[in-house]
Amino acid sequence: MEANRGQNGIQQLLAAEQDAQHIVNAARNAKMARLKQAKEEAEKEIAEYRAQVEYEFKKKVLESSGYSGANVKRLETETDAKINHLKNEAARISHDVVQMLLKNVTTVRN
Repeated sequence: MEANRGQNGIQQLLAAEQDAQHIVNAARNAKMARLKQAKEEAEKEIAEYRAQVEYEFKKKVLESSGYSGANVKRLETETDAKINHLKNEAARISHDVVQMLLKNVTTVRN
């Protein structure tokens, strides 16, 4: 009977050790799963943040590069104003320039 009780004690210890091993393995697997989930969540957040920063960067580049409608409109207005100014100046002095050219061309020098 004493040997039987010793065998039962050993069997109980072995069973307890196996149960403990199962608990440790389950905890380890749960920890690994949680780490994997945390990594995936972090990668998703990083990707979202990167996309947001890239969008803001591209938006600022477009605003400052002159491709926006406001800049194009402003440049067209400035260009038209300069062209009109040059046409007006040319019209204003063209008669004087023609007279000066005619005078120099028709004047004979000895």
